[in-house]
Amino acid sequence: MDPVPGDPAGAPHPGAPAGGHGPDLGALLRQSARGDNAAFATLYDATAARVHGLALRVVRDRAQAEEVTQEVFLEVWRQASRYDAERGSALAWLMTITHRKAVDRVRSAQAASRRDVTWEQRNQSIEHDTTAEAAHASLEAHRVRTALGQLTEVQREAIELAYFGGYTHTEVAALLDLPVGTAKTRIRDGLIRLRDTIGVGR
Repeated sequence: MDPVPGDPAGAPHPGAPAGGHGPDLGALLRQSARGDNAAFATLYDATAARVHGLALRVVRDRAQAEEVTQEVFLEVWRQASRYDAERGSALAWLMTITHRKAVDRVRSAQAASRRDVTWEQRNQSIEHDTTAEAAHASLEAHRVRTALGQLTEVQREAIELAYFGGYTHTEVAALLDLPVGTAKTRIRDGLIRLRDTIGVGR
């Protein structure tokens, strides 16, 4: 994996979380926002394994996951000043960025795959029922995206980790530094709100 921005010359970055309870990630983000290279290196060491792990769960390819991890930390270095502790933990902020970039990578790969078969698709007759099914699927995807936008940020990040990242409730709780009961409550409340939002107009 290539060195990250602000990596002190010659300083190793194994990417493993720090021992014990680990450093104060929020403080490291604030220091990184002020251009503190050492703080950013410590942040990287403490979180890179988790970032890479989530990326790998989503993209399911180690090389792609490593690229996503680099993209995440490039964005963190550039956008650390945007972190707001009142809106969630530093780790949750990192995981949200990671999930977004990993999903973007998957979508990009899917788009490339679709382009590869465009000629074949254009030369096949498309039955009416297939077209209707595709239109319905597109509508449902739009409904889900709209419904996710109606959730609170804490509900959305918990649901994204559980249902897009594939994590269990216990793993979501660990990633977001929450008690398991709190993580389950956020997921449950978010799912109820999703159900109610998507159900409108049906």
